[in-house]
Amino acid sequence: MVDNPARVEGILQLAAQARERSSSRVEFTSNPEADALLTDLQHHPHAFVLGCLMSRQVRAEKAWLLPWAFRERLGSFEIAALARLTEPEVLHHMMHPTPLHRLPMAGVFRDGVQRIVSIYGGDASRMWSGSPPSAAIVRRFLEFRGAGPKIASMAANLLVSLLGVPVSDRYSIDISPDRHIRRVFSRLGFVPDDADDDLIIYRARELSPEYPGAFDLLLWEVGRETCRPGNPRCTACALAEQCPRDHAT
Repeated sequence: MVDNPARVEGILQLAAQARERSSSRVEFTSNPEADALLTDLQHHPHAFVLGCLMSRQVRAEKAWLLPWAFRERLGSFEIAALARLTEPEVLHHMMHPTPLHRLPMAGVFRDGVQRIVSIYGGDASRMWSGSPPSAAIVRRFLEFRGAGPKIASMAANLLVSLLGVPVSDRYSIDISPDRHIRRVFSRLGFVPDDADDDLIIYRARELSPEYPGAFDLLLWEVGRETCRPGNPRCTACALAEQCPRDHAT
């Protein structure tokens, strides 16, 4: 597959602009209090980590709302208060009065809290302090129960690109191929329609070796807002000039 370097560079420039817009006003949810908790890396860095761990088989906003919703039920989100909870107590707060997640995530949540306490002294920001290599952040997330490569790379990417966490490189921040990113990456002609996650990841590494995850935010926004599975709004798409196909027909 032969690439047009100018087209790839154009897409990467649009991706950089998308990250710059989002970093000036970070919004994970439509709830300002929930967003404030998630982005409070100084006092509640564990909220971001636990939000990442919840990002499985639910809409992104529902996963990101969970730390705030849990705090509302418990009355606190201090790491010491969370660490005192037993798994049945976590389960109770997860489930009542209504479930906060479609999966049984109480064990993942509690194990995450306990790991932050036992390994990082209750301060999750130690996972990314000191401008570490990106591989170190990804690896530290992978060591949490429930965090596969997709979640670990997504977490590192959000920390670096939106929350301003300094790192010594971005080589190990891969693209995170959810359904939106997978669809747009394919329609751009970079991978076949039936490409699996590994193919998408290595293709992104080929196109942007110094920062493979550079595509994430732009492709996710485009996939959610315009490049839909059916009836895509091609004329309104930020990538209209870069896309080799007209999917509106």
